[in-house]
Amino acid sequence: MCSCMVTPVQPADTRLLALPEARWAAVSTAAFLLALPCQLLGATAWLWGPLYAAAYLAGGWEPALEGLRALRAKTLDVDLLMIVAALGAASIGQIMDGALLIVIFATSGAMEALATARTEDSVRGLLGLAPPTATRLRPVSGTPGEAEETVEAGALAIGDVILVRPGERVGADGRVLDGASDLDQATITGEPLPVPKAVGDEVFAGTLNGTGALRVRVERDPSDTVIARVVALVEEASRTKAPTQLFVERIEHRYALGMVAATVLVFAVPLAFGADLTGALLRAMTFMIVASPCAVVLATMPPLLSAIANAGRHGVLIKSAVVMERLGRTDRIAYDKTGTLTEGTPHLTKILPEPGPGFPEHELLSLAARAEHRSEHPLARAIVAAAQDLPRTATHEEAYDFRSAPGYGVTATVAGREVTVGSPERLGGGAAAPDTDGTAVVVRVDGVRAGWLLLADRIRPGAPGAVTALNRLTAAPPVLLTGDSPRAAHSVAERTGVPADGVRAGLLPHEKAEAVRGLGGRVLFVGDGVNDAPALAAAHTGIAMGRAGSDLALETADAVLVHDDLTAVPKAVALSRRARRLVVQNLCLAGAFIGVLVVWDLAGHLPLPLGVAGHEGSTILVGLNGLRLLRESAWRE
Repeated sequence: MCSCMVTPVQPADTRLLALPEARWAAVSTAAFLLALPCQLLGATAWLWGPLYAAAYLAGGWEPALEGLRALRAKTLDVDLLMIVAALGAASIGQIMDGALLIVIFATSGAMEALATARTEDSVRGLLGLAPPTATRLRPVSGTPGEAEETVEAGALAIGDVILVRPGERVGADGRVLDGASDLDQATITGEPLPVPKAVGDEVFAGTLNGTGALRVRVERDPSDTVIARVVALVEEASRTKAPTQLFVERIEHRYALGMVAATVLVFAVPLAFGADLTGALLRAMTFMIVASPCAVVLATMPPLLSAIANAGRHGVLIKSAVVMERLGRTDRIAYDKTGTLTEGTPHLTKILPEPGPGFPEHELLSLAARAEHRSEHPLARAIVAAAQDLPRTATHEEAYDFRSAPGYGVTATVAGREVTVGSPERLGGGAAAPDTDGTAVVVRVDGVRAGWLLLADRIRPGAPGAVTALNRLTAAPPVLLTGDSPRAAHSVAERTGVPADGVRAGLLPHEKAEAVRGLGGRVLFVGDGVNDAPALAAAHTGIAMGRAGSDLALETADAVLVHDDLTAVPKAVALSRRARRLVVQNLCLAGAFIGVLVVWDLAGHLPLPLGVAGHEGSTILVGLNGLRLLRESAWRE
């Protein structure tokens, strides 16, 4: 497959027509679509001729210019060769064939430019997670107090102390000196729940502070924060994922040299032995037409584009034909946990009343839900949601005197009773929390421990089946990579079919990327969060969850699961493998046609109409063969 050379897009506006490559491709395509019916309906050449000329000019000037620049660097670009072939076709009357080639190349260049621009924009958006300013504290001489000053986050230095108020984002990587709070650090570690932070705990730039104030000592330079490293990793991996891996692209330079040399010989040798100029030129142009790789281009694109369309109808957005081709080469699968194999949100799984106070399960849940009603904590929302099925009279009595203590929990007066819901470590009264794969919350009524609420993240319904199906396709054990705790990771692995020795927990974003690289082979990584972006970029192929996925994960990934249906992943891999088999079939078919026509032209006298018919016939045959994957059955097979 030939591809136009595309300059990375700098502007942040990545709407399709905002890109120069897309505008030229649109003009070229529009001119072609206007010219074709005019020609087929028998209109005069003065009507459709200028339209074809516009298609050639709009779609061909940029690859022609890049090809000429390559020539100056002593490199023959196949894009330039295709422009020459298109012009050669036009010179012997095959204007429509040449215009179609131009349109194909221009459209390919526009798609590549759009993907490049969107990735750059998403990386810039990630930088916005870190706040532009921070509140730095400096000692006031002669007093025990500290003065506050607002500074740019980029100006912070190691050893500075910053104040992070409730609801603010942390301005730098560091360690807590004073205070307690819950931090939402899903953007960094992927953990679904806010993490309690107290003195001595590490915090990351860009994470969102909860209800408590923190004094934090800066321990990393702003250029070396975890979020900055995520940006650097994505940018680096994106640059290395250009579509240069396809077989046809690897041989295009040799093919170009061979075709040019052969065309010159076909023209020059007969001329040297006395052939007339017109006949020699006609044979050379015929050779250029039959040897041009139109069928080879279509051998690759229809199967891959048909597979992309089929996958898209079933909720898998494949970003390019290169990705579709690459997906089928997968030989190892790695998964994120939270939001990928699991739903990413906590749910109430069990109610355990203490025997002493004797509260029934529904009453214990009702008291806890009313106390938590004003809290914004994810665990509180899960408890309130679980109580929605209780009778209305039991769940909507108003709670009074609501109080929240970071790191402890909430307290409110409900039906004349003081109800406290919160951390087992702080409120459990020395009792061990029940054994659970998720999180245990203690409920105290009038100072007495009344029971426990157990909450956990749910396994996605299709996760076990998807893991099993992909394991059969790759014949290699899957791997689970997560920033969550080992206990939670092993629990999810056990329930989804990931072997225990394939679990790697407590990973930061750059460690996930390193783990993917360390697996070797062609790794398919499936993830959803900002923290997964480096791993998605480092993998041979990356797939992001569409509904749960962060903007950066969606842009960095090569494919997106629109409905978060993991069962679509093995089907997409299988579809890609069928597409690759069709590509090989088509390449063999196209090569056979080109070989026969070229030998006929060189060894005998191939009439131009027959040469064009053979060339166009092989192109159509190859194209129709590739469109077989549009069938609905191709997805289910």
